[in-house]
Amino acid sequence: MDFNAEFVHKMMRLALDEGARGSSCGDGGPFGAVIVDAKGNLLAAAHNRVLVDHDPTAHAEVTAIREACRRLGTHDLSGCTLFSSCEPCPMCLSAVIWANIKLLYFGGTRHDAAKIGFRDQAIYDYLAGDDTLGLQVVALSPADCRALFAEYQQNQGQMY
Repeated sequence: MDFNAEFVHKMMRLALDEGARGSSCGDGGPFGAVIVDAKGNLLAAAHNRVLVDHDPTAHAEVTAIREACRRLGTHDLSGCTLFSSCEPCPMCLSAVIWANIKLLYFGGTRHDAAKIGFRDQAIYDYLAGDDTLGLQVVALSPADCRALFAEYQQNQGQMY
């Protein structure tokens, strides 16, 4: 995944253009993402679709990951690179990790996003133990859950 500087800037420009396109048409926030394979082939270009899809998970990175996975017919994007107009939020970063993407380029930071009103920091604070969200989390049926997990493991369910 040794891409030259010109290619990297071209892909970042495409991610920024996606963010601008989605924002200008009202699909969602000003965020765009691009995924390429190890050879630099474009697999997905997407923007935030939270508002148009009525889906709080339809961030640019998640939307691009979904598109790339569909295109390749797999859940594993090992060897792929993601370019994002902004530092991924915790949800998107988790999706990047689950997809096995090992190289991520981004433009703006989470602090830049916070300056225009996006609330990623509240999630970072929650993960650090500062519950200002007022989220109530209750664990139920741990034995039933462990039984379900054991059954999956016994049946040699695929790990990802």
